[in-house]
Amino acid sequence: MSNRKEIVKELTKSYWMEIETVINYISNSINLDGVRAEEIKKSLIIDIAEELTHAQTLAKRIKELDGVIPGSMEFKPGQKSLQTLEDTTDVATVIEGVIEAEEGAIKQYNKIVKLCDGVDYVTQDLVIGLLAMEESHKREFRGFLKEYKK
Repeated sequence: MSNRKEIVKELTKSYWMEIETVINYISNSINLDGVRAEEIKKSLIIDIAEELTHAQTLAKRIKELDGVIPGSMEFKPGQKSLQTLEDTTDVATVIEGVIEAEEGAIKQYNKIVKLCDGVDYVTQDLVIGLLAMEESHKREFRGFLKEYKK
């Protein structure tokens, strides 16, 4: 496979995005306060397990492609919109951050799908499955946001 290194590089980027999402979903699922936050917190808790599974799936594929799963010293955070807020009742901002994170994952997975087209159908199929889940997460949180942006 001629572009294996590029595929591994992009899978690794996705891996870190998923790990960062887990970190930020954990903090927001714990830090949010208020009655209106409860449903969002429950959804984030469910999504933590799914996003962690995504990271594990990506790591496994990286290894199958003879790549190396990096350790924490190589982590470079980038999800500014999902950082812990001073106002722990600002549920709408957290929802918007989740949507932004999901959009980032969707964009990254679409990039990998194109990169793998005609070259690596196994990775392409795996990423298409992850893409579908991220689109579902985005749709769920867009629905939540409708209630907050009336």
